[in-house]
Amino acid sequence: MNLQSLYFQTHLTNLGYSKSTLRMLPACINAFLSFTQKKIHDINPEDIQSFHNHLQERPNKKRFGGLSDSYIQHHIYAMRLFFQWKIDSGELNSNPISGLHFPSPQQSKKEILTQQEVKQLYNYCHSLQERALLSVFYGCGLRRSEGEALDLRDLHFVKQMLYVRSGKNGRWRAVPMSDKVTEDLERYSLYSRIPKGTNAFFCNSRGQRMSGVSMNRMLHKILDRAGIRKKISLHHLRHSIASHLLENGLSAEYVRNFLGHKHLDTTQIYTQISQQQLDTWN
Repeated sequence: MNLQSLYFQTHLTNLGYSKSTLRMLPACINAFLSFTQKKIHDINPEDIQSFHNHLQERPNKKRFGGLSDSYIQHHIYAMRLFFQWKIDSGELNSNPISGLHFPSPQQSKKEILTQQEVKQLYNYCHSLQERALLSVFYGCGLRRSEGEALDLRDLHFVKQMLYVRSGKNGRWRAVPMSDKVTEDLERYSLYSRIPKGTNAFFCNSRGQRMSGVSMNRMLHKILDRAGIRKKISLHHLRHSIASHLLENGLSAEYVRNFLGHKHLDTTQIYTQISQQQLDTWN
């Protein structure tokens, strides 16, 4: 990899970017510098425009056809960060990409529920277990794997805290529970949960730990009763609560901790989703 790309990677590391970003963005810069074959001070807007044209014409090495719009956009984003870093560090006096505009890729919209639709789901629950399902995956924002691994001992009803002991990449976190979520989960644990030799919080009719497939099936039954035709899974409930928290004025840092994201740039995706949904609903 080009030395400039490695220096850029170190810069991004110091800023706290995620591992996947640390791989992709420096690789984009490396591709650009290999294409131009110029020193940083000699790069002009025409070089960047030529590289963009090259990406649009370049065949995809992994599958038939050209490069995706989002893949090309990654290169543009990398160059904007790279040249701004060079300006901030005093290495460049002018930014060759600042005056250029490129079309944004058409992004597939993440399907989430509105806050009204979430209320509908709760209204169409037929059991304490169904309410508990919504309260764990929406009210607490757990991932499917975290919900599967959840044990009764992980819930502290007095403190109103849920403890995720087996989060992504082994990360532990504490999730605050609202009064209503606490009530739903405590009622299920006292009056509906039937364990047979398991500490699992969600148990099936045989008293064994419930699988994520069974939980998704339960969610789809609630969706059908409520008349909601969106393609929603357990993970979409997590998307939904993240967007709703941001809509209600909570900070991205709070939502980051709530969801258990390691890096803030992951959480910031939801700020875009939230604004898109607000624009749609308004």
